[in-house]
Amino acid sequence: MKSCLFDIQVNGFAGVDFQQPGLTATDVTRAVEGLASHETQRFFLTLITDSISSLCSKLENFESIRAKNPVLSSAICGYHIEGPWLSPEPGYRGAHDPRFMGPPNLADLERLQRAAHGHIKLITLAPEWPKSASFIQTARAQGIHISLGHTNASENDIDAAVSAGALFCTHLGNGTPADLPRHDNIIQRLLCRDELTAFFIPDGIHIRPATLQSYFRAKPHGQALFTTDCMAAAGAPPGRFRIAHHEVEVSPDRVVRSPITGTLAGSALAPDEGVQNISTWLQLSEAEARSLFSTKVAQAFGIHLPTTTP
Repeated sequence: MKSCLFDIQVNGFAGVDFQQPGLTATDVTRAVEGLASHETQRFFLTLITDSISSLCSKLENFESIRAKNPVLSSAICGYHIEGPWLSPEPGYRGAHDPRFMGPPNLADLERLQRAAHGHIKLITLAPEWPKSASFIQTARAQGIHISLGHTNASENDIDAAVSAGALFCTHLGNGTPADLPRHDNIIQRLLCRDELTAFFIPDGIHIRPATLQSYFRAKPHGQALFTTDCMAAAGAPPGRFRIAHHEVEVSPDRVVRSPITGTLAGSALAPDEGVQNISTWLQLSEAEARSLFSTKVAQAFGIHLPTTTP
């Protein structure tokens, strides 16, 4: 017996984009069954930058669907809100829409958590926004984990975020401009922080295998974990898909990119494929690689994982 896989950043799967309003139970079931076929029976449904009202509407819809279906409720064991409290700077914002970005606001958090019936488990934010430290402290007191991502935070900003309770880095090595200063850049500022557990995307596209080896070795044991950051193209054939307000193109090379800007917009990676990649690229046993995509991730968030047959 072995534990199922667990992914903290799933934007969509099997042709279903979780960012779209008005999804039906049939839509969500298709995505959940697709993930289960890739050994993933628990995940954080991830919503990216949008207006607070739109995010609340989506959360209310998902909660209505979960309430009527115990299988879906069990699979969607929490929400990850990635935005709107990210950096609007070009490069750092990635594919997120800067129109909706701004400083973190506790009133907005209360609205979102009410819509989610208390199931927001993880928030990604850029700690350079004013009053981020007090926001992080309040969110942590409510049991919400905080991850730093899509950010160009200074060392002082990172110090303040860690002191307030931030514990993670979101898809470290990505959400940055293509060209950065060699030594003083946000990847180095976050990679060196032993207080922060880093999540990486092991698709060979967001981070090349040799670079992933270096990043993995830089983190203390157990503080490098993995996610897919997958979107609708995962578990689906190449083609055109949507993620929030964007149409993206996925070619046979499995790269998810905007056909207009060329910006990466999530991945087409399935979690079990990620396990095989990190086992090969990092020269880990399959059991150790699997733990970094399952039990060790779940333990960090207090999530129980069911076991599966080999």
